[in-house]
Amino acid sequence: MSEPPAGSAAPDRLYEAYAFDLDGTVYLGDHLLPGAKRLVEELRGRDLPVRFLSNNPTKDPEQYADKLGKLGLPTPVDEIVNTVVTMTRWLLDHAPDAVVFPISEQPLIRSFERAGIRMSRDPAEIDIVVASFDRTFVYEKLQIAFDAIWFHRRARLVATNPDRYCPMPGGRGEPVCAAIVAAVEACTGARCEANAGKPDPAMLHAAFAGLDVDLSNCLMVGDRLATDIRMALDTGLASALVLTGDTKAGELERLAPAERPGFVLGRLDRVLPGDLWKDLGWSEED
Repeated sequence: MSEPPAGSAAPDRLYEAYAFDLDGTVYLGDHLLPGAKRLVEELRGRDLPVRFLSNNPTKDPEQYADKLGKLGLPTPVDEIVNTVVTMTRWLLDHAPDAVVFPISEQPLIRSFERAGIRMSRDPAEIDIVVASFDRTFVYEKLQIAFDAIWFHRRARLVATNPDRYCPMPGGRGEPVCAAIVAAVEACTGARCEANAGKPDPAMLHAAFAGLDVDLSNCLMVGDRLATDIRMALDTGLASALVLTGDTKAGELERLAPAERPGFVLGRLDRVLPGDLWKDLGWSEED
């Protein structure tokens, strides 16, 4: 875990609502990160809305809720938005009659089925290739995408998210959606036309839908500059970077002032103002 740069500020007040990334922010692998549980419980105890966001489409919101529950953080499904949700909504909004070929795992396919989105493996009838995080990716899938886009010249390429890898315990990582996008782009010459995940502001709007909150008075917390923080900056939210996942403190030195997060934190529960830490009797040894 990196330490915040000297002089880094932490929030000095509470916000109307909070959005948290999951992987590398709330948990890493199968373990909650320090302070995550007590922070979320404290915010909920103050009736402040909490939402969880993820670019990872290998689980649907129900599976994420189950995982959080097993980690000791019970969470209603409607507090979770990920790219399974936003990719499905994007297709329904932008291409409701399209025939889709998902390069994905089952959660995204199940969501498309429930939404009535037609899918096919026949390149001659595919309108949209959806690239995603797919640990079942094989050459056959690449060939179908190639034929639909390059040979038949009819399909467009879109993606669930732009992430290159997912952080894992021990400083390791797992290649994700951008690797699939790169393979399809490399052989077809096509370019991905749309991204349904962070940093697209649509994910934040989906997360806060139904809440009577001012987005400029909400806080987005995550571990990635290019997705979590970029989305917050583009949407007008306050932003907090936690150094528990993808980003290291030294990377901040290369950023222009307009690209920097509002706050840089060594651990998630530092989202709470310092005076509340004192009132609650918290310490980093707890």
